[in-house]
Amino acid sequence: MKIRSIFPDDPETWKYFRRMIPNFCFATKEYLREGVLMEELSFEEEEEEKVVIHSEHRPNIMMAMMYDWILAKHKSGKINGQELIIIDNELKGFVDVIGACERIKSTPLPYSFSMYIKKFLFIFTITLPFAMVQIFGYWTIVLVFLSFYILVSIELISEEIENPFGRDINDLPTDNICSKIKKNVREILTHED
Repeated sequence: MKIRSIFPDDPETWKYFRRMIPNFCFATKEYLREGVLMEELSFEEEEEEKVVIHSEHRPNIMMAMMYDWILAKHKSGKINGQELIIIDNELKGFVDVIGACERIKSTPLPYSFSMYIKKFLFIFTITLPFAMVQIFGYWTIVLVFLSFYILVSIELISEEIENPFGRDINDLPTDNICSKIKKNVREILTHED
């Protein structure tokens, strides 16, 4: 929205950011999944595409390209210093988002915590029948298996949510989020002539 306001009569800039903001989102999604789906990205220039393809951290390269575009507009006098700062803050927000997502992805459950939970489950399951057998008799078997099932399920869920950026049904819907961002950016940055 700020691009639209700062560059009200610059269809070239609108077109550039209409393409690059969704590109950044799709590249971020694939980077977090450690994938390389290039079909979702759109490029105007072959040189731009080559730079992105041969980079290791595609979202950062795309962010650098957007910064270069904005700095070129500033140097050519199309935006002033205050407008540059406004756009810089917005672009910095993109970098902050990728950094936060990388921290989420690279922070697994601590090994000691995981092992502690497994030991607790083992000891609890082994000792539970001794505590319940006099009260519940043969029903102890069913109750112990039910308790074990519930506790192991919680442990498996905690391991599953360690990486929310994958393609599993219970992961974040990053494909849908990226598609919505692309649709919204196109709607905002389309000239109505």
